[in-house]
Amino acid sequence: MRQILGVAMIVFFTSASAQAQKLTLTLQDCIRAAQEQGPTAHVARKSFESSRWMYQAFSARLLPQVSLSGSLPNFNRSIIPVVQPDGTTQYVSQGQSQSSMTLTVSQRVAATGGEVFFSSSLSRLDLLNDRSVLWQTSPLLVGFRQDLFRPNDIGWDAQEQDLRSEAAERQYREAREDVAVDATAAFFDVYIAKILLENATDNVVINDTLFTLSKGRFEVGKIAESDLLQSELAVMNARTDAAAAQLQYDRSLSMLKILLNLPRTTEIDVKQPPLPPAPTVDATRAAQQALRNRSDVVNATLQRTQVSRRLNEAELASGFSATISAVAGWNQTAGVLPDAYKTLLDQQRISMNIQVPILQWGAGKASVEAALADQDRITTSTALSEQYLEQDARFAAVQFAQLQRQIVLAGKADTIATRRFEVAKNRYVIGKTGTSDLFIAQNERSNARRSLIQTLRDYWVAYYRLRRLTLYDWEQQRAIVPDVR
Repeated sequence: MRQILGVAMIVFFTSASAQAQKLTLTLQDCIRAAQEQGPTAHVARKSFESSRWMYQAFSARLLPQVSLSGSLPNFNRSIIPVVQPDGTTQYVSQGQSQSSMTLTVSQRVAATGGEVFFSSSLSRLDLLNDRSVLWQTSPLLVGFRQDLFRPNDIGWDAQEQDLRSEAAERQYREAREDVAVDATAAFFDVYIAKILLENATDNVVINDTLFTLSKGRFEVGKIAESDLLQSELAVMNARTDAAAAQLQYDRSLSMLKILLNLPRTTEIDVKQPPLPPAPTVDATRAAQQALRNRSDVVNATLQRTQVSRRLNEAELASGFSATISAVAGWNQTAGVLPDAYKTLLDQQRISMNIQVPILQWGAGKASVEAALADQDRITTSTALSEQYLEQDARFAAVQFAQLQRQIVLAGKADTIATRRFEVAKNRYVIGKTGTSDLFIAQNERSNARRSLIQTLRDYWVAYYRLRRLTLYDWEQQRAIVPDVR
C-alpha cells in the first residue's frame, strides 16, 4: 500500500500552482518519495511490469487455444490442362468458388512437448459451369502431434520463463533498494551542505565580531598587528567558505529535486536525521540471506538451465528422431448442407516421419563438445559470482558494524570540539588566549561537525546498501517484499 505522504506529494506537486511550495522532508520521507514517484523507481517499475506481462503472455499460451480460420471465398476461373485416359492432354475451362471455415481448439503438453487438438470444419464448393454445389463437413476431428527423441522446447521454455519471472521480481526489489541508497546519499548531501552552510554563516558572524574586537584591542596596544591581520584573514576566509557552502547547498538541493521528481520551484528543507537503528547484523547470516534472496542466484540458475538445454539439443540433433501425428473423426459430403451432417463416415490419418543422420563429418560430436565446454564455463563463472556475492554481503555487514561504533566516537568528538571552541572563544573575549588557539579550536569544531555528519551519512548509506545486498530488512527480521501490484 502506498503511504499517505507519498500520495499526497504526488497530488500536491502535479497540481497547477504558480507559487513556490515549502516541503519539509525526513530521511524516511525522502526514501519513500523516491521509491514512489522518482524517475529511477518509475523505470524499474515499468521494467518489472513488462517482465510480468511477458510471463503472463507465455502462461496464457500454455492454456487451450481457440482459433478460427478459413477462406471466404476462394474464386478461380481459368483454363486448366486435364490428362485424358489415353495419355493426351486437353485444356478445359474451369470455374469454381470455394469457401471454408475451421474451428480449432489446441493444447500444448508441456510434459512431452506434443500437441493435442480438436477441430470442426465446413467447406462449400460452387461449380460455376454446371451451377452445382458440394458441401463437405468434418464435424469433429481429434488429433495429436508428438516429436520423439527431440528437445522438448515447450518444457525448456517453461523452466526458463519461471526463472526469468523470479529474477525480474528480485531485480525490482534490488532496484527499489538502489533507489533507497541513492535517496539516502542525496538526502545527506543536502543535509551536510545545509549544516556546513549554517556553520560557515556562523563563522562569518563570529569572525566578524572577533575582528571588530581585535581592532579595538590593536588600537589600545593589547595585541600585535599580526594577530589583527590573522583575525582579518579569518573573516575573509569565512566569507569565502560561506559562498562555497551556499553553492554546494544549491547544487545538492537541485540533485535531490531531480531524484524526487519535484519542480524546480519547490522549496525543500531537510530535517535532522533520526538516531540510527542498531540492529544486530551477523556476517554469516548476511551471506546466507544474500544467497537466498538475490537475483544473481536465480540468474545463475537460469544460465545453467540454458546451457543444459543447449547440451540436450546438441545431443539429440545428432541422433535418430521422429514425429508422430494422428487424426481421427468423422466427415461427409453432400449436395445439401443438412445431408452433409447425416450418415457420417469415419476418417483416420496417421503418419510417422523419421530422420536418421548418416554422415555429419563430426558436426554432431563437435556441437556436443562445444555445449559441454560451455556448460563447464557457466558452472565455474556462476560459482565464482556467487562467491563474490557472498563476500560482498559479509564485508557489508562488517562495515556496518564498524560504523555503528564509529558513529558513537564521532558524536563524542563533536561534543568535545564544540565545548573546546566555546571555552577558547570565552577565553579570547576576556583576553586570556591568543587568536591562534581560537582559530585552531574553531577549525577543530568545524572538522568534528563535518566528520560526525559524514559518518552519519556513511552509516545510513551502508545500512541501505546492506539491505540491497541481502534483500533483507534487518530491523523487521524478514525478507524485503515490496508491493508489486
